[in-house]
Amino acid sequence: MKCLVTGAAGFIGSSLCERLLAEGHDVRGIDCFVPYYPKEQKLRNLAMLLKNSDFEFIEEDLSIAPLEVYLQDVEWIFHQAAQAGVRASWGETFETYIRHNILGTQRLLEGAKSCPTLKKFIYASSSSVYGDAESFPTSEDARPQPVSPYGVTKLAGEHLCVLSAMHFGVPTVSLRYFTVYGPRQRPDMAFHRFIRAALAHKPLTLYGDGTQSRDFTFISDAVEANLQAAERGEPGAVYNIGGGAVISINALFDLLRTHFPWLNVERSAAQPGEARHTSADISRAMAALGYRPRVSIEEGLDREIEWLRSLGA
Repeated sequence: MKCLVTGAAGFIGSSLCERLLAEGHDVRGIDCFVPYYPKEQKLRNLAMLLKNSDFEFIEEDLSIAPLEVYLQDVEWIFHQAAQAGVRASWGETFETYIRHNILGTQRLLEGAKSCPTLKKFIYASSSSVYGDAESFPTSEDARPQPVSPYGVTKLAGEHLCVLSAMHFGVPTVSLRYFTVYGPRQRPDMAFHRFIRAALAHKPLTLYGDGTQSRDFTFISDAVEANLQAAERGEPGAVYNIGGGAVISINALFDLLRTHFPWLNVERSAAQPGEARHTSADISRAMAALGYRPRVSIEEGLDREIEWLRSLGA
């Protein structure tokens, strides 16, 4: 397949590109290097990809890029690009979220309408669309009620995908990721921050009381879900992609202490826009896609620690 991966230099995007190339697909990656975290990490993510003759990289902003050129002959689109970050989405920076998460998505969907070779458009949505969900585990039928501007923009992109499928036949599939972690994870995310601090023998900063819980999904499981969605996803459908187990932040610290007995936690006030709990009902993805999370939280934590150690963190 000829694949287009947006956000190709990012955490999930670069991991997905590597898997697609390993499966024998041709990959065109696009990224504009949004300065949310150091460009050096994204370039490191791209290093192996750029050595592969089946990979083409384009530095472009989806909100202004000539997409009709980049969509030529594309069969699968994996739209991973977004302005990330719940806490940073408030205030003056919201315009950036509109540009990259809504306008960029809409332009890509408009281009997809005129792409005769397109077989599937996979959109990276987020569990943030649920906010403080009404029930746990949360199914795709639960009422979305984001508690952050970031979640609002991801839900808007998801709605645009559903509308494009309904009215124009664009074969979109939306995947609601539940807290993806693992090697290459963004430096602002909890696992990365916690492990890096522990390796440096520095105290960890915890926002809230630690009883908040998350459904953590290892990166290889999220990547697998993308390929399954491209092959078997129902156009217009939305699927939860979770890790199969929920753990509180306090319990996560207990796991970390098995690696770092010196762990010290400094507690701070909860931040606005953070959901208290997340828990994915993945029965729909299991039935329709054959999705099965394979990596336990213990194994995934080991792999991320090993990765950060290899970087000299």
